[in-house]
Amino acid sequence: MTEILVRTAADSPGASRDGRVVDHPAWPVLKGAVERIRPWQSKDGSIDFEREDAPSKADAGQAVDRLIAAVEELAPLLAHDAAYLTALVADLRKWADDGFRVPDFLDSLLAFHPAARREHGLQHLVVFPMYTQNGNPDRNFEAVVLRMVWPEWLAELERTRYDNPLFCGITFEDFTAGYDTNSAVLFPETIAVREAPERFTWGGIFCDREAARFRRVTEAAVDILGIELPDDIRAMVADQARCQEAFVLWDMVHDRTHSHGDLPFDPFMIKQRQPFWMYGLEELRCDLTAFKEAVKLEAEGVPQARDVQYAVLFDRMFRFPVTGDRVRNYDGVGGQLLFAYLHKHDVVRWTDNKLKIDWRRAPEITNQLCAEIEKLYRDGIDRPKLVHWLAGYQLVSSYLAPHPGSRWAKGPEALDTSLPPRKLVDDVLPDEFPLSMFYEALSKKLKHVIASTKGITAESGAETVAA
Repeated sequence: MTEILVRTAADSPGASRDGRVVDHPAWPVLKGAVERIRPWQSKDGSIDFEREDAPSKADAGQAVDRLIAAVEELAPLLAHDAAYLTALVADLRKWADDGFRVPDFLDSLLAFHPAARREHGLQHLVVFPMYTQNGNPDRNFEAVVLRMVWPEWLAELERTRYDNPLFCGITFEDFTAGYDTNSAVLFPETIAVREAPERFTWGGIFCDREAARFRRVTEAAVDILGIELPDDIRAMVADQARCQEAFVLWDMVHDRTHSHGDLPFDPFMIKQRQPFWMYGLEELRCDLTAFKEAVKLEAEGVPQARDVQYAVLFDRMFRFPVTGDRVRNYDGVGGQLLFAYLHKHDVVRWTDNKLKIDWRRAPEITNQLCAEIEKLYRDGIDRPKLVHWLAGYQLVSSYLAPHPGSRWAKGPEALDTSLPPRKLVDDVLPDEFPLSMFYEALSKKLKHVIASTKGITAESGAETVAA
């Protein structure tokens, strides 16, 4: 296998452009092998042969053999991934030889470096045991064929303004069942490994799914709420390619913002137990930073910049608050906060059963909210953790009504402050900031539209728009 891959990489430097992986007859074989293996796997990715519905070890071995053979057949189309595909085959064989126990694909993960060669249109085949965020929580095998989104204008902005060497904008070509879900990310930390690497070298976001989902939900919300869109915004919402460009720029700036700015804590809040509104403020801060930068870029003549602003506003205001359940829904709280802030400052008005938006003032007031969150962070450097959490609660509750039964809403005197801060998280209600009457009504009208975006891609989204 190693000799085949190395020879292919040396002899066929343009192989990755000569044919689509999904058009090769080995792709449905590979996909079928993965789909055959997935139901056999336990939550941790192993196969429990004592289960009543378990396969024989011979059947499992044959499925892995078919998977390996398909990977080898597809290798000539992916010369740039030779080292990864070699390691993948070795990890698959090791998993089978070890009796299909908890999979360990650290070696193939360390060999996969999509961010090292960000070329627009470059395709990759990705096969790993993994969970998919907002999708399948179990570490089943998944297979994804994707393409890099890296146009020159984006590469120039990353090179000169928004350094983010690990970020990969990507689009779907095809995928197995774990991605026939709401998941729009490919992150290395979701992959089954024996130990976490010292550092991750890439992270991918599917801008085509984000754009298609945004378009479908926004079109429905605009119709339901009677919003009068300016012609250029209406044209953007109707254009998948424009929306993808907006999302890939938004995602790139959002992603780097997690480690930029006056941060009083670990930006990704890994291994920290915090109230969910703090996660909501962090995600909103990153989105509003992308909005703020887009305002600057629009003034400099970057054509995608205005689209980014309205993608942030509409996705945050219309989709985020009414997506998912209400248990610690931090993205939902962030969207509610943005809407309430704009409403309090008279940028959005719900009048005569229509939502009116002051397009002229929207950038100024949205940036004003960003500044309030940035001040919270800057001041937080000098605060103890619990005081900082309370300050975050005060910011959110200035615009969103807390649950009437909330202990946190009553202030520190209602909390047992002799306990460590992490213990006080137990006093946080699952839904500290319930939906307003406006969002309760909108949720009922949008929930079927949002549910329909499960597994959406650019092609399936376009079919719906055409229909």
